[in-house]
Amino acid sequence: MHTSKKIIIAMDSFKGCLTSTQAGNAVAEGIMNVFPHSKIILLPVSDGGDGMLDACTQAVRGEMIHIEVCGPLLERHNAYYGISPDKKIAIIEMAVASGLASIPQEKQNPMYTTSYGTGQLIRDALDKGCRKFIIGLGGSATNDGGLGMLQALGVRFLNSYDEELCASHTYTPASAMHGALLAQVERIDTSAIHPAIKDSQFIVACDVQSPFYGPNGAAYVFAPQKGANPQEVKTLDEGLQHLAEIICDTTGKDISQLPGAGAAGGMGGSMVAFFHAKLIPGAQLILDMLDFRTIIQDADFIITGEGKSDRQTLMGKIPSGILSEAIRQNIPVILLSGSIENVDELNRAGFAAVFSSTPAPLSLAQATESQTAFSNLRSAAEQLGRLINLYDIPPAKQ
Repeated sequence: MHTSKKIIIAMDSFKGCLTSTQAGNAVAEGIMNVFPHSKIILLPVSDGGDGMLDACTQAVRGEMIHIEVCGPLLERHNAYYGISPDKKIAIIEMAVASGLASIPQEKQNPMYTTSYGTGQLIRDALDKGCRKFIIGLGGSATNDGGLGMLQALGVRFLNSYDEELCASHTYTPASAMHGALLAQVERIDTSAIHPAIKDSQFIVACDVQSPFYGPNGAAYVFAPQKGANPQEVKTLDEGLQHLAEIICDTTGKDISQLPGAGAAGGMGGSMVAFFHAKLIPGAQLILDMLDFRTIIQDADFIITGEGKSDRQTLMGKIPSGILSEAIRQNIPVILLSGSIENVDELNRAGFAAVFSSTPAPLSLAQATESQTAFSNLRSAAEQLGRLINLYDIPPAKQ
């Protein structure tokens, strides 16, 4: 048949394997083998973690700025962020500067990691004139309550002797605020904070609903994933509880039980308290920036996917956000992911069809090798296209 169609390809990244753009390109190559004359629109998407930086920077038609910062263990680290053509909007992905993936597993420990490098990215963008910030908090290595980030922006932290903790005046410190120091903070001095912050807007992509501390807070939920043992988790949680009181005394804001305050080891809470940041779901942020609602009008179908899809996909992840808008416009959505679980639930939610791109048998190491994953995704998309070419797929249910 090879009829001309309008096809939207909106793939999330396959974590540690393919970026959103690479995954989208693989699907596009496969589909174009079947529909060579169709209008194919590629939209890199993300729910606030891997891929957010690329997706948002593309949405504002921006460029990447590369700078050297301090990594989570204060090692020299090459990082980057997106900036709009008019230098007014900065897009920052915390994982680029302060990410867990940048640390060897044997060195991972949120007692000693810092968000200082993320603060350096913000500072550089402020110095370049940016006044609107879009920040993704996924993938962090830290549980420092955002203090390292604040320190890089001029905030000082003092102990009970009124001595500055990790004193730094050059913004390239030999040491920086980290999780083990939370309980020592008795006073926060914001008098030297970067002056442009008060004139800036901060929008934070945050899909975590954890409070600042407590059984469901930053330390107990996420610190074990970052290398903390049970005693360290307890110490970090007590430190965050203490810090929440100091932050309330300093800013007048009680972030202790604020949903999302525990994101990125407490970074979400500090950004709300000191920057008046707005925490919003990452999927919503990306789709709004892309003007997704308008772009997909009159599309014949949408292909979306991620590394693994299961019932958690329906809890605010990007394919779920795409599906919700598609249902409103009566556009069928096909889910094509690396691996699939809970197929019946995904179908009941409204996906017209659900496919895995990974043929069996393959080990996880084989399936997540970049070239193999790209080839498998491209092949699966082509076979999917052949089916679509034979049979019209039903619209997404309303």
